[in-house]
Amino acid sequence: MITKAIGKYVNSSPQKARLVADLIRGKSAGDALNLLRFNRKRVAADMLKLLRSAIANAESNPENPVDVEELFVSKVTVDGASNRFRRRIRPAPMGRAFRYVRRQSHITIGLDVRKA
Repeated sequence: MITKAIGKYVNSSPQKARLVADLIRGKSAGDALNLLRFNRKRVAADMLKLLRSAIANAESNPENPVDVEELFVSKVTVDGASNRFRRRIRPAPMGRAFRYVRRQSHITIGLDVRKA
């Protein structure tokens, strides 16, 4: 893995974010950009921002210059963030309250160069 970008506390559940992560894993960087740009999932915009950041990290590394056309998405991981402060209360009948959790994710995108 040459470069990576990490997004913390992304406002999407890990289950929904993994659906989009599975789409771009193993694709070239250009194809992944197009897939994310036209995907209708809300988390796709955050992943697009992360992918652009990872590509910029690869371009700006002076020790290991790479051609952007050769990059591909080698690793995408989506982990759950802490739910400690994301618990909410919804009013329920007869004076009760139901708790629900607003889930968040930590997303890591890793880029590498294809071996010919």
